[in-house]
Order: sequence, then C-alpha cells, then structure tokens
Amino acid sequence: MPALSKKDKLRLLTTILESRHADLREQNLNRQGKGHFHVSGMGHEALAAVSFLMEPEDYIVPYYRDRGLILGRGMTTRELGLEYFAKRNTGSGGRQMPSHYSNAKLHIWSVPTPTGSQLLPACGIAWGIKLDRKRNLVVTTVGDAATRQGDFFEAVSFAKEKKLPLLLVVEDNAYGISMPTRKTNPLALGVLEASDWQQIDGRDVQKVYDTARAAMEKIRAGNGPAFFWVKMERLSSHTSSDDQKLYREEAELRALEKSDPLKCWKDQLIEEGVITAEEFAKIDNDIKERIRGEYSDAEKVEDPSPNELLANVVKLPPKIDNEILPPGKYRIGDTVNKTLRAGLEEDPRRIIFGEDIEDPKGGVFRLTQKLSTEFPKQVFNSPLAESTILGVGCGLAAYGKRPVFELQFIDFIYPGFNQLVTNISNLRWRSFGNWNCPLVIYAPYGAYLPGGSLWHSQANESALAHYPGLSVVIPSTPEDAAGLLWTAMHSEDPVIFLIPKHLLWAEHESHEPVCAVPFGQARKCSAWGNAVEKSFEAIAKISDETSVELIDLRSIVPWDKAAIEESMRKTRRLVVVQEDTENCSVGQMIISHLTGEADLWSMMISPPILVSKANVMIGYNPIYEYAALPDIERIVAAIRRSISTGQERPVAAVAGVEAVASSRKVEPTPEDRRPYTPTINTTKRRAQSITVPIMGEGIRNAKIVSLLKKTGDPIALDDDLCEVETDKAVYPIQSSFIGVMGEWKTKVGDTVDIGQELGTILTGDGEPVAATSKAFEATDAESAISSRKEEKAAPEDTRRYIGIEPALSPTITRKLSRVIPANLQIDARWNSIRQARDAAK
Repeated sequence: MPALSKKDKLRLLTTILESRHADLREQNLNRQGKGHFHVSGMGHEALAAVSFLMEPEDYIVPYYRDRGLILGRGMTTRELGLEYFAKRNTGSGGRQMPSHYSNAKLHIWSVPTPTGSQLLPACGIAWGIKLDRKRNLVVTTVGDAATRQGDFFEAVSFAKEKKLPLLLVVEDNAYGISMPTRKTNPLALGVLEASDWQQIDGRDVQKVYDTARAAMEKIRAGNGPAFFWVKMERLSSHTSSDDQKLYREEAELRALEKSDPLKCWKDQLIEEGVITAEEFAKIDNDIKERIRGEYSDAEKVEDPSPNELLANVVKLPPKIDNEILPPGKYRIGDTVNKTLRAGLEEDPRRIIFGEDIEDPKGGVFRLTQKLSTEFPKQVFNSPLAESTILGVGCGLAAYGKRPVFELQFIDFIYPGFNQLVTNISNLRWRSFGNWNCPLVIYAPYGAYLPGGSLWHSQANESALAHYPGLSVVIPSTPEDAAGLLWTAMHSEDPVIFLIPKHLLWAEHESHEPVCAVPFGQARKCSAWGNAVEKSFEAIAKISDETSVELIDLRSIVPWDKAAIEESMRKTRRLVVVQEDTENCSVGQMIISHLTGEADLWSMMISPPILVSKANVMIGYNPIYEYAALPDIERIVAAIRRSISTGQERPVAAVAGVEAVASSRKVEPTPEDRRPYTPTINTTKRRAQSITVPIMGEGIRNAKIVSLLKKTGDPIALDDDLCEVETDKAVYPIQSSFIGVMGEWKTKVGDTVDIGQELGTILTGDGEPVAATSKAFEATDAESAISSRKEEKAAPEDTRRYIGIEPALSPTITRKLSRVIPANLQIDARWNSIRQARDAAK
C-alpha cells in the first residue's frame, strides 16, 4: 500500500469536508422540523483514511459515528440524505435511524443501535474470510463506552483465538453520552493488555493512515487481528436529543476546535503546499452548496409504502422434495446426527459450531459424534460463550456460509439474547432484504427429565416465538426431526430448532421415506414437542369416552392456522397442550386467534382450554417437575371438561352443523382435580429392589455388562452391584442400602429398561419410609405387599443390617421413570471409571 499522494490527500480532504457538511446540514434540517433525528460523526472523520486502504472484497462493520469512513468506502451523500429522510430507496428502506449505514454491494454491514453488538458478527465475517483462505479483512469500529460490554471482550478473545483478519478500532471520544470514560475504560483500568493496542491520535489524519497501512498489511499476511485505540473529540452533542453544554465545561467546549481533525488536516495540507487557503475556501463552499442541493432533492423522493410493512420479515424456505433417510426405525438423536452429516456432505459452506461438539465427546447429547472426525474443516468446538456462538453465527451467515450452531441447552440462550434479538432476528427486515441470516440454532429443550432444575428443564419457546424474523420448530418424532432440520438448513433466514430431550432416544418406526417437512404445516386437543406424547397417552386413556383429533403443530413460527381452524369447525372444541409457561405463550396466541374469528367463535360449544406449565420454574427435585408439567391426568381432565362443559348461550347454525340451543356444565370429578395430598406409608420393607436408574437424557434401556455381587454377599452403602452399558457410557449401579444380596432377576447380556427390577437386597427391620403423594399410593401398596411376602423368606442373620432409603423412595423413582424416563447426562469413559474405582480402593 503506497503512501498518500497529493491526489489522495485532496480526495481525503474532500471526503472529510463532505462528511462535515452533511452533519451540519442534518443539524439544520432537524432544527427546521424536516427530520426526526440526527447523530453526528463530527470529530471522528480522520478514520476516513482507513477506508482508502481497503480492497473491494473487504468488509466494514461500523457504528453510527462513522460517516467519514463510510463515505470513503464509496457510499454517497445522496444515499445518506435518503437515509436521513427515511426514504424507501435506502439500505434499510426507511426502517433504520439516520447514520445506521447499510450497503451490501459495498460490504458495509447493517449498523445496529446497541453499540458493541456489531463486534461478534464482524468476527463471524472475518472467520468466514479466513476459512475461505482469502487475503481480505474486516474493519469494525466501536465507541469507547461500549468497551465495557461483554460482547467487546468476547470479540477480542475470539479474534485472538482464531487469529482473524480483523482490524478492531475503538473510537475514544471520552464520553458515553454524558459520562466521562477516560478513567473507566478497560484500557485505562489495565484490564486490556496495553501492548496489544496501538494508541493513535485521532486528530492526525496522516498518523491514522500510516498506522492503519502497516497494520492492514500484517493482517493480510495472515498475522491475525490488530487493535487500535484512537483518541479523538466528539465535537457535537451525543445526538440531536442531547445538549452537551449541560455536562461539559464552557472552557472544554471552546478548546474543541484545536482537536478538530478537519482543521488539523487543512492546516497540514496548506503548510505542505498541497493546497492554498483560497483553494480550500472554494472547495469548502462548493461542497457545502452541493450537499444542500442533494438533501433538498432527497427530501422529495418516494417514501416507504405502508403495504410493505411485512415485507422481508422472513423468506419462506424453498420446497424440498428429496428423500433424506430411507424407511426404518430411528430415534431423534440418530436422525439429527444423520441429517447434520448429510448437510455437511451436501454443502461445504455448512459449518457446525458449539460447546464440546468435536470428537471424542461429540456434544453433550452426542448429536455430533464422529462429525468432526469426518469433516474437520466444518465442525468446530466453541468457547463457553453463547453470545459468541450466536453473534459469530450471524456474521458467518451474512458472509455467505451456512452455519448450524449448537447450544447445549436452550436454557443457556440468554447470555446470547442480545445477538438473537438485536441482529439475528431482524437483519433481513432492517436491511430491507439486502442482508440475510441463514443461521440454524439447534438446542435440546424442555423437561420431563427429573433433576434438570432451573437451567436444564425449561421450554420457553414462547419467548423465542415472540421476535419477528425467527422461525421456531419443534419435532416430536424422529422423521419430523430430520425433515424439519433439513428444511431449516435450506432456509434463507434464522431458524431455532428445539429438540425435546425427553424424546431423544425413543425409537419410532417410519414406514415411508423421511423427507423435508415444510414450516407452518401441522400434522393431523393441539400440541407440539414433548406435549404430543402426553396428549397421545391421554387420548388413548379416554378412547372409549370420546373421539379426539390430535394436531402436532411441529412449527410454532409460522404455525398452521388452517389446520387448527379446520379442526375447530369439525369438533367445535379445542384443548391446547404446551410444556411452556402459560403467560404470553404460544397456546394463548392460538386461542386468541381462534376466539377472534367471528365464525369460529359462533361455532364453539365450549371455551378453549389451555393445559400448560404454571407460571413457575422447574425445580431440581423431581416432585417439583412432576407437579409443574402437563401430565396425562391433567390433559384427560381438560378433554373431559371440554366435552362436558358448554357456553350458556345459543350457538349459531353454520353450514353442515346443527344449531345448539344450550348446553350443560358438568363439574370435574375429584379425580380430575387431582389434588396433591401427601400421605405416609408406614410399611416396613425387608426386600429392597435393585432397579435400573435414570442414566441420561432420554435413555430408555441398557445392557447388563457384569453382575458384581452374588446371593448372600454383604452389601454396604455405595457398593457397586452391577454394570450396565448405554449409548453414552458404561455405568455402575450402586447400592443405597446396607444388607445382603438377595437374588438377581437378570443375567449378563440382557437388555433391561429404565426402572426395571434387576434383583433384591435384603435389609433388616425399622428402616424409615419416605412420604409419598396420592399419585404414588397404588404402586407403593403393591410394593409393600411384595415386601411382606419376601420378609418371611429372608434369612434370619439379615436382621442385623439396617436398610437406609435414598432421598427419593424407589416407589417415586419407579413412578417417575415411566412418566419421565430420562435425566441429566452422566458421561464417562470406562477406563476413567476403572481408574477412579482403583484409586478409591
């Protein structure tokens, strides 16, 4: 890159002058009531020098004070004038504030208002460039106040980790809005390594150019990122809504002229003989008048049309007819893995990124096992940083990759919510379709897994469905998992793919080839995700009482209004079952829509019923979880209530349906109410069952590897009794009692189900028995009868052993294992288990 020639210096001067006069013109227009808002870049114009060093395929990810940088990149004052007046023919179609630049052709990424949130997408674009082995780079900028944002530190860390082709520039004008920052920014506090940051005088245009030239040459040579800390002055108030005279001293304001980069550059060029004072005055006046005319013309241009409000929210995925998998028996976890593999094979642009997803781990849920081995250039571990995962994914997608990124649990999405809401969801809409974000975010979600607690058990799909621009899909079968994921991976917009953990390893046979599933089409009460399984079971329980049409919604954004409306016209009743909290939920949205349609409202025989989790989190103890979630009994009660309860009003006759004069209201039975009434079972048991415990997310069965105790062997607390093998690990089953080994009811090589009895431990009298709820009494009573029979046959010498119950009684565990056959992952290599056991001995 050559030094600045005389011609370049004059061109840089005119760029800075154009930036300055455009700012001044917008200030004037605002004061005349012709604009709504203005944010100034005055004092920041020296960074225009950086744009003179950029190549056509480089990217700029700027912030709102970068008018000079943007003009130097190639945008015109006319385009910025159209943005000021929020006209239709702009980079945002009039949807963004002034100075929120966007130009896809010039690779100027759409500016978000929350400053700092652009940095991680900038890293994503830079990573895409590096993956493609190009010599291009990304310039991204941020204000000094935003360097206290978490995304700033995540961006710096990721850029250094990946050695990205990135120039990150902090524009330090010493203020947030009114708060001074020179003593509180991370560089001043010593949080940042000072040697990493080149500190530059932002008044000196030549210095900015020379420093940037050297740094950008090194970046292009593959030496990783460069970081600039550029000190400058903000010559105007924060925005047109601010008055800096309220918080800056008069003497400080008077001194600002000395720090004006335009004045400094003009004086330097006059001193060097590049230009005379008279020539400068003429250029200055000519630019001022030209800009006045361009803004005057821009004001007369076409405004946006209200009919285009919904344009570019999302683009419907293409219709895909190809077969993904042949007919066969599958589990959701298997089909997700197979579909991801097919996606990687199909398109080398597809990138998978997430915590612990590389081999040998292959993800917490093993959804990516073997993929990093087979596709080492497409599958990567991420740091434990959800904002990085989402922000980098947004940038990669905008660059042109096809990222499919994993979050370990959807509960962990909130550290990255800024990226989801600020950038991912609205990039297409805010750029008027000029940018898009084909990013798939997949995550295990939901409960029916004892022990998940607050951050491994929530559904929260309604929080995700709330934001325009996001599609949210939730399969309940293996074939839908493959079909929806395949459609998501071919979408041009962001998709959140939620995987019900409870159903991950449940086997299901598909008699037809597995194909792509269109979004917004339900499959013929209404439910989705885990709630589908519970609804099936509830419908089966009352099949002799009534006929119920079950609709598996599959996609909640968009959702299949037509299917549910058709069902309503047929049945005139509706029960919606969801796992999520009731407040502001998808179920409420469905009911609100249906009751707002006059013809459907007039046909309803009974009010719509929503069965959902209460407005509460899920606690760690499985009793909390069981109490919170919709179960078979509650769904059955809701269906019975719907078919036996009517509205006390005439129902209008419609085509094909007789008019109903009135209907009666039947109170729910005590069983339907299902109160939670703890009772105490005082039975003293002597034969304690050894059962297969819950061993992982959705694990349904295991194989017996070894039996470590023989009949009559003494048993101590925590003794290993046997070993079982699951899809995830070899797992020792241990004793929670003191006693002697009774009998084994299985043998090595058997496949056993979760909750299945494997054998017995004989204990003595007097052990405490845990309190159980009414819901468990029948099972407990059966266990008590069995225990009394076995007690008579127990050897006399076993009375000296004292039985000790676990925290949850086996009765509760057995009951819950049928309702919720899964738990949090326990994953270990067998060698590690043996080593740990040997060390413990």
